[in-house]
Amino acid sequence: MITQAEALEKLTPAVRAFLDEPRYAVVASIQEDGLPHLTVVWYRLQHDTVLMNEGRKRTRARHLRRDPRLAFCVEDGTRYVTITGACELQSVDQEHALADIVSLAIRYHGEEQGRAMQSFFAQEQRETILLHIESVHTRGFDD
Repeated sequence: MITQAEALEKLTPAVRAFLDEPRYAVVASIQEDGLPHLTVVWYRLQHDTVLMNEGRKRTRARHLRRDPRLAFCVEDGTRYVTITGACELQSVDQEHALADIVSLAIRYHGEEQGRAMQSFFAQEQRETILLHIESVHTRGFDD
């Protein structure tokens, strides 16, 4: 078993630069029957945590409240980064959760369009999801 410090060492400057580009991630949460539930998400690497945001009533959020483990993968042809860990869901401060999803919308769609999406996102209760990195696997980064 590797330590978290050893896992984070795999987040080299090249891997961080790859993750800092506005790519989509595929994440797998665990359904009640144990099968994986895959979805595509917006994300942002924030220091040594992956930030995502979700409507509180959505399937993935329900799965993570029951079992916080998540697998996260971003690929680009022959390069990919897979991260696993446990998630922390933050839903108490709706103003903060809304600001997080708007910042993600700006990351993926630009300032004007991202800010215009705020009223859409405000229609449902939001949760910020913080993936605490426990393991990192990379391919195509001279590893």
